[in-house]
Order: sequence, then structure tokens, then C-alpha cells
Amino acid sequence: RGRDSRCGRKSKTADLACTGIDNIAEAITLLELNNWDLVAAINGVMPQENGILQSEVSQANIYGPHNQAATAEAAVAPPATSSSSSSPPSSSSAFCPVLPSRHIVERQPRMLNFRVEYRQRTVEVVVEEGSAVGEIKHILETELQVPISQMQLKGWKSGDVSDVTVLRSLHLPKNNSLYVLTPDIAPTASTSQNSVLQESLNQNFLLVISHREAQRDYNLNFPGSRTIQEVKRNVSDLTNIPVRHQQWEGWPAAASDDSMTLAASGISYPCHHLSVCRRSSPANNQEPTEECADVHMVSDSEGDDFEDASEFGVDESEMFGMGSSTGCRKAALMPENSENESDALLHFTAEFSTRYGECHPVFFIGTLEAASQEAFYGKARDRKLLAIYLHNDESVLSNVFCSQMMCADSIVAYLSQNFITWAWDVTKEANKARLLTICTRHFGSVVAQTIRTYKTDQFPLLLIVMGKRTSNEVLNVIQGNTTVDELMMRLMGAMEIFSAQQQEDIKDEDEREAREMVKREQDEAYQLSLEADRKKREAQEREQAEQLRLQQIQKEADDEKEAIRLSLEHALPPEPAEEGGEPISKLRIRTPSGEFLVRRFLGSTKLQVLFDFVASKGYPWDDFKLLTTFPRRNITQLDPASSLLEAKLFPQETLFLEAKE
Repeated sequence: RGRDSRCGRKSKTADLACTGIDNIAEAITLLELNNWDLVAAINGVMPQENGILQSEVSQANIYGPHNQAATAEAAVAPPATSSSSSSPPSSSSAFCPVLPSRHIVERQPRMLNFRVEYRQRTVEVVVEEGSAVGEIKHILETELQVPISQMQLKGWKSGDVSDVTVLRSLHLPKNNSLYVLTPDIAPTASTSQNSVLQESLNQNFLLVISHREAQRDYNLNFPGSRTIQEVKRNVSDLTNIPVRHQQWEGWPAAASDDSMTLAASGISYPCHHLSVCRRSSPANNQEPTEECADVHMVSDSEGDDFEDASEFGVDESEMFGMGSSTGCRKAALMPENSENESDALLHFTAEFSTRYGECHPVFFIGTLEAASQEAFYGKARDRKLLAIYLHNDESVLSNVFCSQMMCADSIVAYLSQNFITWAWDVTKEANKARLLTICTRHFGSVVAQTIRTYKTDQFPLLLIVMGKRTSNEVLNVIQGNTTVDELMMRLMGAMEIFSAQQQEDIKDEDEREAREMVKREQDEAYQLSLEADRKKREAQEREQAEQLRLQQIQKEADDEKEAIRLSLEHALPPEPAEEGGEPISKLRIRTPSGEFLVRRFLGSTKLQVLFDFVASKGYPWDDFKLLTTFPRRNITQLDPASSLLEAKLFPQETLFLEAKE
């Protein structure tokens, strides 16, 4: 396996020759910057230098790593002669379209996605690769309200960069993660409680990892924002121990979730010691049972690259079919002649989990027709690709493909997110015949005939099917003799083709829904217009009736007030003469309108008479209050039976009326 990893990386550096990079050290540096992701590395160079579309590179990926460099060369080399274009395609690409020898297209700008974290916020930024780092800061200044002069953008794989650095020169992958530091800005009260964790996210942790089997130590620096899962994947590249086979010692008790960041895991700062080794197989410590242990083999052209067979609990002779013929056999993944497809798939899933573990794709339980309905016939935004996995226990590649490809964490996650996965076991002839009948009914006789032509040692197969408007189309057939990287690239290539079709379907669906929405809105608007006219007429009629009623009430109230005013005016005593035997009080009353009411009263006159006089002038004492000027007194609060003399309104006084609140 170690040689497999080294050979795979050498193959990737060789594949980068299509970009024009001849220096091996430069190629390795470019691949390391992209976490040895060949697609991201090629995309970081070829779209800008050669003007080749992203989809062209992705289609090349469908042909596998051996044809990938040839496809890239075809995009930059002169057209091939007729003799060179007649070579037959590989069997693994039976359903792949043949690319033209040269695609001359207009250069398309490559967009980069940045996920920037600042304290408790996350900002998504999308810019062209030809932009400078300063443009990202300008966008963040608007989003975060942080001045550029106080902003430090961290997380670049090549170390700190300046604001004028062009992103293309950094050879970045499509998706990137950065974080912002603002040492000159004190955290707010809401973020002070998380300041320690935020500081840890920005710190670098030194992990001293001891590989016990190789008796070697690795000193690795990781930022606090890196997850435990990412650390384990990096260690997998160094030690050739897959993540699922790693056994660790030294992680804190709090580090129970691999998605946890190093800052939150509780490891020691600045240095933490860990140890890792390959997890021993339970079969090494148990006696043989009635059922045979699964035989996991690594397919390679050289026999010395196989892992130790004892890891899988079997003898080396058993691995190569040289054991006793009386050895026990595994239970079939699918019973023969099962009447119900759902029951057969339930049995398939349970047996698959027993053999290869719980970490595997979620197989659709139901008929192929139901799986197609789920994948192809929902809303355009919800549609997915259909992956049909065909298993054959008689193929030597089955165990390797299932345990190392179908159960790889990256493959499981990608299939679960983007595919509906349906499975079938063709080991038994009856089950294979039934599958051919099902495929003929759903995809036509061509697909069924193609499956029939594959030999046993070419299984297992993974068919990638995309739903079309008129008929379903098989984009690719992936055979069992592949690697995780090649499988992932083919899935991504199929996903890119599907995404382009999905965008067209979404556009058509949106336009159709928009037309239907306009028609519904027009019908609703017409009905609403009729209803509004009816309600308007009814409202006008009600309003007119209400106005008449209010006018009648107001008239009655005015008549009643006028009658009361006249009765009070008639009941007032006559105004006394200025010269008389009794004391005379002369009062000037200012109304709210600014006019004055002037009248003489006998000093013995009751305040009630004064109130009646004011009310007879249209200012009832229930609505108005009578106030003196200085000192300010409210006369209406005094006893109406007291006299003017007692109220100290003698011999003359100026009062004013004020409305009550």
C-alpha cells in the first residue's frame, strides 16, 4: 500500500505535464498546495494559461488517470492525424463521449470561493483568480465594518501575503478557508467570553506524533482551526494507515468528535504528544467461526505491494484462492429469486454492513423505478444522479472495491450528498437475468446488452445515470479495477455534466413556473378586482348611511345643547346697575377665541350663576374650566353655592376659559 501511495503521487506529478510544468519540484509544490488534489492543481494552471474550459478537464477525468494527461495534451497539441484517432476507447469508458482533438474556446475567468471567519461571524467571498488580495479585504471591510488598516488576513498556505499579491500566483484551489485578525480592535462584551477560544483558533499547535510501528516521530504544525479529522487524513498520507484503521493514544477525553477543531479539543499548547498505530484486526484474536472472514486484497500489478494478509484474519494462501476447497463460504448479499425487490435490498444492505462495516453508501430500499422517480422526477433543484452498484462475489475485485472504495469516507459522503444509490447482486444467474429485464424496461436494450458483455473479473460495476427530458442516459460505467482518486474524479466529472444540465432544467422550470404564476396572478387580480368593486359599492352605501346617522345624531345633540343654553340664559338674574346699594362685582371673562365676556354681578351672587352665565354663552362648565390670572386658581373646583365675595371675585376680576383635557 505504501508503494501504491507513492506511485499514485508520482502519477499525479506526471499528469501535471499537460500543464507545461516540467520541473518535478514545482509540480510537487503545486500538488501539496492543493492537498494532492489533481483536479484542483490542473484547474489552478490550465484555465489561465491554455484557455481550456473547466468542463473539458472534468470530461477528461471520466476517462481515468491514464487518459487524463492525453486529454490535456489534445487540448494544446496540434490536431492528430487520422491514423492516431482510430485507437479504440477503454472498456471503462463505454458510455463516455469522445472528446474532439482540440477545443478552442474563449477564455473563461476562474472564480475562487473564500470562507472567511472573524470572531463569531463567517463571510463567503467569491472573486476572480486574477484579483488581488486587497480586493478581498475591501469586500470584508463592507461586510465586517473593520478598517482595512486594522485587518490581518490569515490562513494562506504559502504564508503571509501582501495586499497587491495576485491570487493566481498562489495556485489556490477553488474553495479556501481564511480568518481575520484585528489585534488593534478590542473584542466587544458579547465576544469577550469566547476570546480564549478565538485566540486558540489563531494559534499554531505542534503535534509530536509517534508512529509506533515504524518507530518514527513526526513534528507537525497545525493551526487551531484545523479539525481532528483533517489531522488524521494528513497522518494517513505520512504513515499509509487509512483513517478507519488508525488507533490513537494521547487525545484528550473531550476530543470525542473528529469534526472538532484542535483549539476546542483540549490539547496542550504549544506542543502535544500523540501516538498512532494500525488497529489490529479482531480476527487475529479469535478462533475461526462457521462463517469465513472477508478477504481484503489490494489490486496491484506487483505482488509485493499487498498488505499483510494477517490483517484480515486469513492465511496468505486463502487470499490467492490456494486454500482448502472445503473452506466455508460467505452468505450471499442477495437471496436468489426474491419476489420483492425491497426485501432483497434490505437483505443486501444488512449483509453489506456485516461484511464491510456500517460506513457505506445509503442504498435506496425499493424498486429501480422508485429510485429513478426519487432521483429524476422531483423539483429540478432537488434532482440527483442515480448510481447503480452491481456486485458479483465471484470477482476477485469485489472485496477490495467494497472495503476500500465504496466504504471510503470521501466516497460515502460524496455519494450521499449528490447521488441516489441503488444496488443489486448479480452473483446468481437468476438475479442477473432479473436485473437485465429491469434495465431493459427503464434504460433500453443497449444498457442491458452492455452489462451482459462485461466479464466476471470486471465486476463490480458502478453505473452513473442521469435523467433526461425524454430518456435516461448512462454517463459512465466504472469498473472494479480503479482507485479512490480515480473513482472520485469520475464521480465529480459526472456531477459536473449533471450540474450543467440541472441548471438548464432549473431555468426552464423557473420560466414555466413564472408563466403559470403570471396567469394565476392575472386570474386572481381579475377576481380581486370584481370583489374590490363589490366591496367598494357596499362601503360607499354604508358610509352614506353612517354619515346620515351621524348627522342626525349631531343635529339632535346640537338642538339639545341649544335648548339647555336658552333655558340657562332665561334663568339668569338681571344684570345689576353700576350704582346700587349692594356691592357690585365686575367680571371680564376671556374666551378661547380671544373675545371677552363682560358682566356685572352682585357680590352675593352664587358661583353657580356665574357658571350658568358662561354656559349660556356656549361654554358649559362640564367641558371648560374657569381660571383666575394671578394667582392661578380653578374656580370651577370651588363650591357652586359660595358667593363671589367668598370666592374673592370682588370688586372686579379678569378670568379666562380653558377647555378641560
